[in-house]
Amino acid sequence: MPESSSASKGSPKNDAADLSFLSGGGEMGERMRAFDWSTSPVGPPARWPQSLKTAVSICIGSRYPIVLWWGHPEYTMFYNDGYIPVLGVTKHPGWLGRSGLECWNEIWSTVGPMLDGVFETGVATWSEDLLLVMNRNLSREEVYFTFSYSPIHGDDGKVDGIFCACYETTGRVIGERRLQTLRDLGRTVMEVKSAEEACEAAARTLNANPYDVPFSLTYLLDEKAEQAKLCAIGGLEVGCINAPDLIDMSAPVESVKWPLRRVFETGAVELVTDRKALPGGAWPESSTEVLVLPIAAPGYSRPTGFLVAGLSPRRVADAEYRSFFDLIVGHVSAAISNARAYQEERRRAEALAEIDRAKTEFFSNVSHEFRTPLTLMLGPLEDALAIRFLPPRVYEKLDVAHRNSVRLLKLVNTLLDFSRIEAGRMEAV
Repeated sequence: MPESSSASKGSPKNDAADLSFLSGGGEMGERMRAFDWSTSPVGPPARWPQSLKTAVSICIGSRYPIVLWWGHPEYTMFYNDGYIPVLGVTKHPGWLGRSGLECWNEIWSTVGPMLDGVFETGVATWSEDLLLVMNRNLSREEVYFTFSYSPIHGDDGKVDGIFCACYETTGRVIGERRLQTLRDLGRTVMEVKSAEEACEAAARTLNANPYDVPFSLTYLLDEKAEQAKLCAIGGLEVGCINAPDLIDMSAPVESVKWPLRRVFETGAVELVTDRKALPGGAWPESSTEVLVLPIAAPGYSRPTGFLVAGLSPRRVADAEYRSFFDLIVGHVSAAISNARAYQEERRRAEALAEIDRAKTEFFSNVSHEFRTPLTLMLGPLEDALAIRFLPPRVYEKLDVAHRNSVRLLKLVNTLLDFSRIEAGRMEAV
């Protein structure tokens, strides 16, 4: 298709036409003025009806994404600068002035009947957040659009074309879906009481979003970081070749299924490609890209675990997609840290309770052991004090010994009462 970068030069077929209605329009205005329209089904601009000229002028003069479909069944395409991102790298600018049916053949089963209906009835359509699987940046890319097909009536009153103002809502739809996953993840993983339960809760939550997370594996390292144990799995069969139960961290990277050792040493996320026989989640295609992310822990310089997650075969692994998984790992890391802190606190409380129980038992035994000799001492002292005609000095010393023995017995009885209270065998009033 001949093209020119200058707006002042055009095909000889267009020189005789008045192209003032194509003024402005940025890149697409220049391309339309330079395009050889004699090669297109609509012919040279001199033969265009006024309705088409007006529609094209509105199209290229607007900054809103607009595409025109002219003629039935030719569906000749006109579009402006705002529509260029919709076409992507595979379709722009080659489809200007050509058949829209051929351009969008991968989605024609969805949009074709809508366009045909507008041509036949003259009634506009409206679609909101409609899923379309386009051959754009990927061969099959998940995208969402809100748009309307409005009829363009010719001079004879018939529908000669369709005016489409569209807006891509892919970012919002997918962003809301991922945000819901993160909300659910934050709510569920914080309720667990162990690191293994945290991994299992995270896997269940991620498994509920097969559009963005086709499958996931969560590994935790042992205390010596010698082996990584599979603690949770989602989207894969247990025991399959892609989900080994144990991964030896000392084995060469090329000999294991997932490069956990390299991620452990570098602490960086790694993208693994060219994997086969991996599930695509909600999509029929296989996932060909996998992220291996380290699960960090506060106070540790090295990861304590890993998240192996498949990427959607219908989404580009861009920065937003990777950031989504970074947030997932952040939630899982916090949950594991909280669970381990809870377990540590529980062990500490059990140890303190055991110490307290031993202390109570000790005091109870000591109290009983103290009472026996005191009782044996008080008896003879009381008998001696009952003897008459004791020398005053002897009587005084016996009286001091008796009074202090009685005092010590009261202290022993009080200690025994407290030990009984702590043991739950007595209630204090």
